[in-house]
Amino acid sequence: MRVVIAGGHGKIALLLQRHLAGRGDTPVGLIRNPEQAATLRAAGATPVVCDLEHADVTEVAAHLDRADAVIFAAGAGPGSSAARKDSVDRGAAALLADAATRAGVHRYLLVSSMGVDDPPAAGTDDVWAAYLRAKRAAEDDLRGRDLAWTVLRPGQLTDNEPTGRVTLTRHAGRGAISRADVAHVLAALLDTPGTAGKTLELVDGPTPIADAVRAAHA
Repeated sequence: MRVVIAGGHGKIALLLQRHLAGRGDTPVGLIRNPEQAATLRAAGATPVVCDLEHADVTEVAAHLDRADAVIFAAGAGPGSSAARKDSVDRGAAALLADAATRAGVHRYLLVSSMGVDDPPAAGTDDVWAAYLRAKRAAEDDLRGRDLAWTVLRPGQLTDNEPTGRVTLTRHAGRGAISRADVAHVLAALLDTPGTAGKTLELVDGPTPIADAVRAAHA
């Protein structure tokens, strides 16, 4: 399976690329900074320099040639402005969806966030509020498209060792999840086309990942 991952230098993306490459898939990571290419190669991925804030749909679609699926795991990152939360977390996600449609890539996984269902509470930091609004807008945009989309909303992310056991459901409740377990869930979702059209929250839990994904498909 050839999988193109936007935000290829992110922590989740690197873990996912290593996992996919290890099982014989072909991960391709889109990165903005060419200096990150060596890190992707070390993870077993093919790096492609493509700035999703400035690329057009034709350029991005060309990078999706022969892909079986795309994953949006990009983000503006800590310290970025509210404007960049919108241009990356919403705008780049929509651009990738436009490109997937043009390239004929039907499967699309979006890494979103828990907490986007409700408007930001009064007094919420402006940048954090912009992030939540951008993620919600990206989800809403994706749901209106003729793609086999799945939205994954992880809880609080940690760098803990993976447990391989999770809670994966529409409403999981607050909790944490390791980035490595998020990566493994994404890979399992790729293997389970029946999860298309689902919005799933993800936190630590008692259920082995394979079983949790099968249950989400039911």
